[in-house]
Amino acid sequence: MKYKRLTKEQLEELHQEFINFLATQSITAEEWSDIKANKPEVAEEEIDVFSDLVWEGVLNSAQFLEHFSKDQIHLFHLGEIEMHLIAIKVNVDDVDITTKEGYDWLRNNLLDDKVAFYNANKAYGEDPNMDKFKLILQGANITKGELFQYFDKLIGDKE
Repeated sequence: MKYKRLTKEQLEELHQEFINFLATQSITAEEWSDIKANKPEVAEEEIDVFSDLVWEGVLNSAQFLEHFSKDQIHLFHLGEIEMHLIAIKVNVDDVDITTKEGYDWLRNNLLDDKVAFYNANKAYGEDPNMDKFKLILQGANITKGELFQYFDKLIGDKE
């Protein structure tokens, strides 16, 4: 398995897609019931293959990732050959930007000296989707990129 098995909830959400996947394997509903009952290891393998296919599709289409921690935001634009990072660091001990109050503080103090912005570009390794997946495993979420675009414009206007 290349990525991570989908959770039970995710598999339930993708129930119809999983049925279609089994159909492409020429596995009928009756055969699937038999496989689950009598060959659980084969059923597990099929779920793993399906999970990898889903992750591959999701990662191929992902364009932006966001990761928030107590004092930092990492915003990624996932380009074709490299990812671009905008990082925002809050250098105030009692501000936690993962809370509404902390995030509001950041919004109201973007130009404060205690808020630092960083830019970086990083080329992908041999497997761009695995690079993206590792960021997700570390807590990043796939987004539409509104925050990235906002800060990209803000930082671009300053230079």
